[in-house]
Amino acid sequence: MEQVENGVFVSVEYTGTLSNGEVFDTSRDRQPLEVHMGAGRMIPGFEKALLGMTLNEKKTFTLEAEEAYGSRDDRLMREFPRSSAPPGAVPEVGQLVGLQTPDGQQIPAKIVKVDDQNITLDMNHPLAGESLTFEVEVVGISDTPTQLPEACGDGGCDCCSGCD
Repeated sequence: MEQVENGVFVSVEYTGTLSNGEVFDTSRDRQPLEVHMGAGRMIPGFEKALLGMTLNEKKTFTLEAEEAYGSRDDRLMREFPRSSAPPGAVPEVGQLVGLQTPDGQQIPAKIVKVDDQNITLDMNHPLAGESLTFEVEVVGISDTPTQLPEACGDGGCDCCSGCD
């Protein structure tokens, strides 16, 4: 019997909910999520919960914030001069923006305050501080990937198809 272990590629159907029951993500109406076990690309608690599962097995588990996206960190609340916004931008509270690090990585941030002088951004992950419940079903286990990478060129693409 095939079992989920580090090194394999496991495909899962899933639905993730917050403690209030709100669905924050699901694979319904999309292809299953493929996880390369042990590669460190998923939140640690998610991979840990999949270990040992078998094909077609279903499981529901809850991850505390520390096993998911971590606790909220007040040091990730940053204030920027309004003049640093791109020309023509109209910053509004609640708006999600992408910041770019010097090495080109994108960091999502949420505008939490705007005044005449400054824009305050919350750079915590949107799910930081949240307990997350997942309903999962293992629908595939393979020694090799069965799906193309979602973001070719993200440093993890080995497809050799010339994508940059």
